[in-house]
Amino acid sequence: MNRALLIAATLASALAGCAAPHTPLPEAARVVAPEAWRTDLAGVAPMDAQWWRTFGDPQLAALVERALANNTDIAIAAARVREARAQTTAARAALLPTLDAGLGASEARTINPFGMPSTSTSAQPTVQAAYEVDLFGRIADQVSAARNAYLASAAARDAASLSVAGATASGYVTLLALDARRLVVNQTIADRASALKLAQSRARAGYTSDLELRQAQAEYQGTALILPQVDLAIARAEQALRLLSGDVPGPIARGTLAGLANPALPAEGLPSELLRRRPDVAQAELSLAATDASLSVARKQFLPSLRLAASAGAVFNTLLPDPISIWSIGGSVLAPLFQGGRLRAGVEGAAARRDQAAFAYRKAALTAFRETDDTLVTIARLADQRRALEAQRIAVASALKHATNRYQAGYSGYLEQLDAQRSLLAIDLSLVQLRADQTNAVVALYQALGGGWNGVAEAQR
Repeated sequence: MNRALLIAATLASALAGCAAPHTPLPEAARVVAPEAWRTDLAGVAPMDAQWWRTFGDPQLAALVERALANNTDIAIAAARVREARAQTTAARAALLPTLDAGLGASEARTINPFGMPSTSTSAQPTVQAAYEVDLFGRIADQVSAARNAYLASAAARDAASLSVAGATASGYVTLLALDARRLVVNQTIADRASALKLAQSRARAGYTSDLELRQAQAEYQGTALILPQVDLAIARAEQALRLLSGDVPGPIARGTLAGLANPALPAEGLPSELLRRRPDVAQAELSLAATDASLSVARKQFLPSLRLAASAGAVFNTLLPDPISIWSIGGSVLAPLFQGGRLRAGVEGAAARRDQAAFAYRKAALTAFRETDDTLVTIARLADQRRALEAQRIAVASALKHATNRYQAGYSGYLEQLDAQRSLLAIDLSLVQLRADQTNAVVALYQALGGGWNGVAEAQR
């Protein structure tokens, strides 16, 4: 028996040179990180995994955490992680021997050589064991591919969680901005009502023409038209947030835009560090590793496989005085000789999937660099815009005050006041939007920097 196994192993080693040729990664898929970011904001705050709490709004924190617990996309991603974990366990099982037990029983009536009938009952219990020797590491590569696929699915779950947290925080900020817009519109409607009342009294006294009265009425109605539009946007924003948090339509408990804190910006670090801090990039990298291991499996299909098998049992029969033990042990080598190109096509397909994963990793890395750089420059430029817009508001508010005084004193027409009112409304609405854009840019920066993700260790949880 030892001699037979030695012959089989020798034959397997002799056929080891039949492996498919190695297929290198495409040079164009390689990633080179930039040396520095184009915009340096000198952020110093440490990255907190619960970054949404840095905005100091308990309603925001509760909403994000509810979304992380109940969002359906995250639940689907978590189920995929469980599936991938089960596939990893199944792949590891191939490294272990299999053990099966069987029991056969029969009852027969026969005629012996003397023409006499005889009845016998027999039973045959057996135990069988089989094991494939992983001579060239093919099974180990299958385990590696399954494990990397499992880790990639875990990173995908974490990427989904980060995306949901960012979308929830951004949607909440947008909802607060709509509330602030509603306050501005309501205040403007009240101012337009006062202006209309003044125009009506002046028209009755004959101090002004019907044209100014109609202009005041049109301006009042035009401003009032904005309110239902804002209310519609508020309702839709609430429904979107309820969907993100896995809930039915309804209102959203919230604070105010002015009540949000301005957190210190997180330290952005070097661009090369970003590739280890984002779960989506880790997912792409692990998917690449999984496809590379699968390619190795496909190449090793050209090599022979060695299987060992053994069985033992006993035969019990009523015609026998004692049971008879039976056993067998052996091994087999199976080497592919002609497959009609199936194995080579399998390697080419696996290599193509590996290359796709390599370019997907490059795309994920480049996207990460772009998103971070875009967010950094957005934060810097929005700050410049806000300073200019606040200065403009001071000037327009002063112009409106003078125009109102001149109109009430009869030194100028209503158009001067009307133009100043329109300008001030546009600036106030722009300031609200700019404040929301600045907050959402900080949210986007946390997302772009990975949201405090802790690498593969977190993906394995």
